[in-house]
Amino acid sequence: MAAELRNDGINVNCVLPGTIDSPPNRAAMPGADYSRWVKPDSIADVILFLASEQARDIQGATIPVYGRS
Repeated sequence: MAAELRNDGINVNCVLPGTIDSPPNRAAMPGADYSRWVKPDSIADVILFLASEQARDIQGATIPVYGRS
């Protein structure tokens, strides 16, 4: 999609989160160290940046958001 849409002024990128600190994940993995998981706010911050004018030259990137997991 990134290659297909680049000439239309549309940037396409991919965010790859690690284990997300969410109630379903905590329930599924009760013995895990939640402090190492990615907070949803951190993922949102990356997405907001990619949607901003500051990221205008980022195109076709795969961005890992792993926290410390």
